[in-house]
Amino acid sequence: MNVVQKIAKPAAVCLFGAFWLLAIGCTSEHAVVEKSAEPRVVPVKTVAVTATEVQRTTRQPATVHAYYRAELRAKASGFVKTLYADIGDYVEAGAKLAEVDVPDLIKQRQSVEKQVLRLEAEERRSRAGIQLAEAQVRSANAMFSEAKSQMASVEASLAGSQAEFDRTEDLVQRGSLQNRMLDEARMKRDTESARKEAVTSSINSAEADVAVAEAHLESARAHLDAAEAETETIRSQLEEVDVQIAYATIQAPFAGIVTARNIEPGDLVRQSNEVGNGKPLFVISQVDKLRVRIPVPESDAPLVSPGDEVTLTFPSFASEAPLVAVITRRSGSLDPSTRTMLVEVELENKDGKLLPGMFGQASINLSTKIAANTLPSQAIRFDEHGNGYVYIVGDDDTVLRSDVTMGADNGKSIEVLSGVHSGQRVVGSHLKRFTDGQKVKPL
Repeated sequence: MNVVQKIAKPAAVCLFGAFWLLAIGCTSEHAVVEKSAEPRVVPVKTVAVTATEVQRTTRQPATVHAYYRAELRAKASGFVKTLYADIGDYVEAGAKLAEVDVPDLIKQRQSVEKQVLRLEAEERRSRAGIQLAEAQVRSANAMFSEAKSQMASVEASLAGSQAEFDRTEDLVQRGSLQNRMLDEARMKRDTESARKEAVTSSINSAEADVAVAEAHLESARAHLDAAEAETETIRSQLEEVDVQIAYATIQAPFAGIVTARNIEPGDLVRQSNEVGNGKPLFVISQVDKLRVRIPVPESDAPLVSPGDEVTLTFPSFASEAPLVAVITRRSGSLDPSTRTMLVEVELENKDGKLLPGMFGQASINLSTKIAANTLPSQAIRFDEHGNGYVYIVGDDDTVLRSDVTMGADNGKSIEVLSGVHSGQRVVGSHLKRFTDGQKVKPL
């Protein structure tokens, strides 16, 4: 054996050994890969979907409003004379805010006032006429009474003259007296009869005078009534002018804060209730008590009742505890444009912390409880889009992913509206992600 053969033989042996080791290594790696591909059963804790009676709630936006808010305008035309209040001032009910100069109304009032004075003088003259007519009535009644009293005397004298005439006539017929005596008795009787007729005429005249005097009295009284009615009419016009002048003074309708002022001294205020851009002269808001208005959607509106508890949170006071109140009133109808029903909550605001216009969230505990499917919060997972899902464990211990729709969340358990039904098992808290059909081992 030469040197080359001696060297080649060991080299061939080494090369064969290298290929053999490489083959064994590849076979072993393939065996490991095949062994690792075998499915591994993952132990999991499962929870069951349970039907639980839950307090139904609705969470809606809420807006703070003043308890009362009034936009004040003038009902008289003129220039702004004086300002008594500015933005942020607290004013009592009836306090002056501004005064408008109305010289035309002042002149009108003076004219009407003079008419009232004239008519009052006419009333006094009518009253004097009544007094004169009453005196005339009394005078006519006195003359009438006097005439009637004369009638009694005349009738007595006439009766005496008639008796004397009858006696004289009897004596003349007997021849005891001359005819001359009968003529004298007849003349005396006729005279008394004429007196009676004259007194009767006087009575009739006096009675007529009484009627005329009474008619004058009634006329004077009617004239006074007309004068008083006309005076009252003009007084009403005077009161109307006074009311128009009073409109020139802008007053606060209730105690509150001046939240807007849109006039300056010297501005022309027109009776059209507008100042240039149509804004109100002042806005007064009562803020010691507030209204929180909440639009409730149609699905929840029938379940909201006065007295239901409301929890209010505001971004301005995020670090503070929520406010708890109750619903004070509900509108009872839906807004056709938004399909929501307005409900109100009243809040005391003595410290003035809350401001009208603030926005917040209201969680209303509805007046009904419902049986809902619930799961622990840890059993529900979320994908990259924020959608919730669970892993349902079937009877054969295989996993099936199911998307769920969530409802009320109290921090510990979540209401599941769809995706699962009562009694189903789902994977509880677990870090691993599963695939549909994967085998698990419930603990």
